[in-house]
Amino acid sequence: MTVCIDNSQHPLIIDSGAHCSIVTRNYLDNHFPNWEKQLFPTKAKNFKSASGKMTSIGTIIKEIIIPHRKGNIRFNPEFVVLDDSHMQGFLLGTDHQRMNGIDIYNSKNRHITIGTNKEKEFCLDIYQVSAQDPLEELLNEFRDGQFSTTLTSEQKLSLLKILRKNRPAFAIGEEPLGKIRGHDIEL
Repeated sequence: MTVCIDNSQHPLIIDSGAHCSIVTRNYLDNHFPNWEKQLFPTKAKNFKSASGKMTSIGTIIKEIIIPHRKGNIRFNPEFVVLDDSHMQGFLLGTDHQRMNGIDIYNSKNRHITIGTNKEKEFCLDIYQVSAQDPLEELLNEFRDGQFSTTLTSEQKLSLLKILRKNRPAFAIGEEPLGKIRGHDIEL
């Protein structure tokens, strides 16, 4: 399933056979700049899986938003960060499935229910959120910017990727780019 984490879409596997929730260092490096500042130390260092032994380097907490037509569902699971795994995306183990009342039903119409209060229980069909074009996604993120009409789409995409990666040099937090005095940029 596709979920929203830090204002972007990411794959989330709900695994009823995993006792803890995990994400890999490689995935965090590629999608979350400065994630290491959010890393907490862990007690357990080695994990075993069907593909062998893996080493944890800590844990990280990320807010997950599961989009749903009747109202989004939000929770903040703690993920063990694995150093030597090649999994892409996040894996939600039974630790947070139980805590958040997530049940998987493998009936004809596969679905997931979320919530322990029957009056507030959601039935969530398993579906993929349609992926947005990378250029459109970045243009939306930097919608306040204006670009030269001489730039090609590839040049705009390349520039926006560099700006996203180096955002702390040009903005504080969620402020628009160029908000820091002395670091003004003109796109």
